[in-house]
Amino acid sequence: MNILLSPLGGGLLLAVILLIAWRRLPRILRALLILGEILALFLCCPIGANLLVHAVESRVTDTCGADTPDTLVLLSGGLQRPAESDTDFAALEEINIDRLLIARALWQRTPGATLVIAGGGPWAIRESVLLRALAEQLGIPHDAIRNEANSTSTWENATELRRLGPPALPPRIALVSSALHLPRALIAFRANGFTPCTVVTDTMYAAPGAEIGYYLPQSSALVKSEFAIHELIGDLVYRWRARAAKSE
Repeated sequence: MNILLSPLGGGLLLAVILLIAWRRLPRILRALLILGEILALFLCCPIGANLLVHAVESRVTDTCGADTPDTLVLLSGGLQRPAESDTDFAALEEINIDRLLIARALWQRTPGATLVIAGGGPWAIRESVLLRALAEQLGIPHDAIRNEANSTSTWENATELRRLGPPALPPRIALVSSALHLPRALIAFRANGFTPCTVVTDTMYAAPGAEIGYYLPQSSALVKSEFAIHELIGDLVYRWRARAAKSE
């Protein structure tokens, strides 16, 4: 994660600026930097992190319902480390298991469905290759699965699947991923000619509680905020790319 997209990194940077340039800064700029410090601290606490996560996740719900398309697109969630073999499932980030189990249940309820697993990544053994092998071990037949292994981002998931064939994927698909990831994924897939409905596999949001720890800085809150900020910045970038693609 880019340190400048982290509340901790941003807060430390603001602190250094305040420390070095305090006397030379105009009052209004000092006040803005102090507010930035307070915001960074707030986002390091569960209350701030969960409010930010909720702002992203609340933009999507399960929209496929009973009329689920028979093309299910599962977006992979990365690897913890390079895989040592096609069946080194321990290399998968845990979020992949949640997504795959939901996709498998959806496939079982959708007669004749095809599961398309999208995800390449930077290492020799691709994310979708691992997930395909795990899906087969979970009972999904080899012929019912297709995988895309060239992409390195969600935008590339969509562009690669647009070109996938033969046969080409139909425009109407069920997009299977986490609530935090789906808003950005929807922008990418719609920009590439798909008309997806969404299947939410998991959420990061945790409602406020009575525990004092919910209002104090925690490392878990920092991780949530970093993920949410990544998605918000990615959302802006993908909207710009979608507009640029449309104007070509």
